[in-house]
Amino acid sequence: MLTLANIRDYLKTLDTGAEHFYIGKLESKKEKSIGVYNLKEGTPFLIPLGGIQNKSYETKKVSLLVHWNNDANDTEIAAQNLFDKLLNIRNIEIEDYKVLFVILLVPEPQDVGTDENKIYERVIELEFYYKRKEN
Repeated sequence: MLTLANIRDYLKTLDTGAEHFYIGKLESKKEKSIGVYNLKEGTPFLIPLGGIQNKSYETKKVSLLVHWNNDANDTEIAAQNLFDKLLNIRNIEIEDYKVLFVILLVPEPQDVGTDENKIYERVIELEFYYKRKEN
């Protein structure tokens, strides 16, 4: 399965300007960070007609937190830069998985205000569609 760590490591290869990447929890709250989280959105588990063996792809729903700096404009630009890079993902490899495409679930990075240290944050929600591996 495609994991949060796989996605975090892929994001490190993009020219985002981020200096720190996290999964699960943004521990130290360093500026210019991107956090990768499972999207907490319930969707039904779908099995195609004929059984699971006929399923050719899997999905991974992810929420990205862009935790940037104390300048709202800088944060907006950094988040939009990441958003634009994600928008163009087609037929790439992440670890041993062939990612066919992603669907962005929001029309633009969502402003979620500032944290307790007045660092601006934006959130991008997306879904990775990748080729299913045979068991």
